[in-house]
Amino acid sequence: MTDQYSPLYHERSPENFVRLKQIPLLRTLSLPLNPDMLDQPNQFTRRQSTEITTEYLMTYLAPLDAPTPIDSSLMIVNVKPTGGWAQGPAISGTFISPGGDWLRIMPSGAMRLDVRATLKTDDGALIYLSYSGIVQHSAESTEKLNKGEPLTRQEMPYFITAPTFQTAAPKYAWLNSVQAIGKAVALKLGEDGYVKYDVFIVR
Repeated sequence: MTDQYSPLYHERSPENFVRLKQIPLLRTLSLPLNPDMLDQPNQFTRRQSTEITTEYLMTYLAPLDAPTPIDSSLMIVNVKPTGGWAQGPAISGTFISPGGDWLRIMPSGAMRLDVRATLKTDDGALIYLSYSGIVQHSAESTEKLNKGEPLTRQEMPYFITAPTFQTAAPKYAWLNSVQAIGKAVALKLGEDGYVKYDVFIVR
């Protein structure tokens, strides 16, 4: 008798061709995984197979205007045109206008950042940076900020950002191809407000 998987079988029974062609596929999918596959760093792994490392990029401080509330879920915080700076091993400069944060307050109380700013390096290059981020204040940090008191690194709540960069300057073109992560280390609200970050490249 002709084997059902031979090329002759579907010629003899064309009405069964599609059904029989699916049988090997179904059998393949039902095969048990080789346990050795689970120890390989590939698509079969169901546990961590890599890790993230970081490289320090810069520290920067942005002086802030007092927040402007739009409604209960949105406020805009402008970056002041003078006084902001950035300093790192491979970059140094000052912030120039325009810049600001379109800060959204979520129903949970967490805040989502939407920041855009322009950095002018000491050698004249312009670098646009933008980032989202999450801030989750505690009752203590909220109380201090509302009183106009600064938060130090030790008092800082969860405050993490994810900056990306854009520039046409050849010297800094490598910034176009990296993802950064920032952590706030100082914050003050009000007329003399500011925010300060340490920023790292994710490797």
